[in-house]
Amino acid sequence: MTPQHLKDIISSGLLSFPITDFDAEGNFNARSYAERLDWLAPYGATALFAAGGTGEFFSLAGSEYGQVIKTAVDTCRGRVPIIAGAGGPTRQAIAYAQQAERLGAHGILLLPHYLTEASPEGIAAHVEAVCKSVKFGVIVYNRAVCRLNAATLAPLAERCPNLVGFKDGIGDIELMVSIRQAMGDRFAYLGGLPTAEVYAAAYKALGVPVYSSAVFNFVPKMALDFYRAVAADDRATQSRLLDEFFLPYLAIRNRKPGYAVSIIKAGATLVGHPGGPVRTPLTDLTGEEHEMLRALIDRLGPQ
Repeated sequence: MTPQHLKDIISSGLLSFPITDFDAEGNFNARSYAERLDWLAPYGATALFAAGGTGEFFSLAGSEYGQVIKTAVDTCRGRVPIIAGAGGPTRQAIAYAQQAERLGAHGILLLPHYLTEASPEGIAAHVEAVCKSVKFGVIVYNRAVCRLNAATLAPLAERCPNLVGFKDGIGDIELMVSIRQAMGDRFAYLGGLPTAEVYAAAYKALGVPVYSSAVFNFVPKMALDFYRAVAADDRATQSRLLDEFFLPYLAIRNRKPGYAVSIIKAGATLVGHPGGPVRTPLTDLTGEEHEMLRALIDRLGPQ
């Protein structure tokens, strides 16, 4: 897949991050992960991110990363494009990106380099090094310590033709508007704030109509219904689902740091597609919180 083809694919439709399956001992469970992808693929997501943020990329061992990407690529071949998560320090991110390319992924989502702050120039050099290490398309995730602005992105885009996507996980409207105005159609733009549905209508108005849905992992029908409502400017459906599901869902998610991932794994378990526990330093939902989430899922009806 060429970088331009990847850009075309991620310019419309709903994207999602499948969770990564672990067994009772916390080891990667390839069989269960493949079954999950088999279940989700027919629902019609435009692309799936393997080993992304909701897939606990940050807690995977280097030896596991290739197993996750290979399982996703092999399982979804000919059905759904797979975009691999890659990140960490520059040399590690390059190694992951090159491995994902060898294994047949269609591109990478370049996640933040973690922990240390860096100048815009340093971050740009990091992104450029990763882009130039591969031939397929790269999407940069503006989030946490990876914060690029329009002045940095413009020359970076000139130097890196395979940098085709920009995903925002910061939520700085002024920054997003300045980037969208400066870069125009140079990038495909993705909404990437946790529980992106809450921000979807506002981001669409900014010229960012595409987002990735974490709840697609356990309520895929509703996730697609909400996306279609945003695409059609159906405010009534959006308002109903925000009130009935997303706002009470956020009340559970916001109880503890890290629950943005934990609650997705809990939801998958509740709908009969368990993916095992999260890995430390994350913690799983309590029994009480499981029951609160179950009530929200039951209210939606069959998925």
